[in-house]
Amino acid sequence: MPIILHFMWCLFLEILVLLPFTRNLWNHCLSCSDELQLYQNWDHGKLYSLQEQIDHKIEFIKAQNIEVPLVLVGHSIGSYISLEMLRRLPKNAVYCIGLYPFLTLNLQSKAQSTIVKIAMSRVLSTVLGFIVASLGLLPRQVLRLIFKLSCGKSWSNTALEAACSHLSQYHIMRNVLFMAMTEFRKLSEIPDWEFMRENQDKIAFLYGIDDHWGPLQMFEEISKQASGIGLSIEREGHTHSFCCTEAGSIWVARHVASLIKTKLASSCR
Repeated sequence: MPIILHFMWCLFLEILVLLPFTRNLWNHCLSCSDELQLYQNWDHGKLYSLQEQIDHKIEFIKAQNIEVPLVLVGHSIGSYISLEMLRRLPKNAVYCIGLYPFLTLNLQSKAQSTIVKIAMSRVLSTVLGFIVASLGLLPRQVLRLIFKLSCGKSWSNTALEAACSHLSQYHIMRNVLFMAMTEFRKLSEIPDWEFMRENQDKIAFLYGIDDHWGPLQMFEEISKQASGIGLSIEREGHTHSFCCTEAGSIWVARHVASLIKTKLASSCR
């Protein structure tokens, strides 16, 4: 269970820990556009694939008629999504930052192998969805204690509340595993090194010391294939789920701000 819970954070929690901001943003968006049907889609059981997530972000950006340059920041699979947005929005996107990026399968990871088996099985995905949903029937304090003891001892209160209010829902778990299935199928392919080389001055990645989603062997491979990409290694002891802790969130936010500041300064020269 800790492995699966950790995987869920990678897909959703960087949004959920910003819940007040996210709610205000979506309320504004829903009032401005009839095309955004997030909550309605949840109610009707829609499952989103990796490609549908990418298409959704592209269409959202296009609908805003944004004229200023875009800086794309993605975490985990969000790094791959950001690269695809960079590919499809070459005139808008000027910089892409990937945090603890998940860009290809790690065949040496036992955790990934376990998640692949579950995600690829409709029966196992459904059963796990019901198991997690059953946790939502527990009193909030009991549910909070379970999350904290299983893998959230250092998490912020905001992250724990987000986990209790969202991750114990059947449809969210089914979406996690369905998207995971499409991720694993796509990321079994060789990364598009030619695209990365052509855009290496627009890309930066932050890797962690011990991260099976973004292992250091991938860091080394990128440095060989596209040496112009900005590469950094976080050595402060934060994890792939950095966004669940205040210290991790602050450190990564400062790192991203520094990268953007440096990029904008060099662009103005």
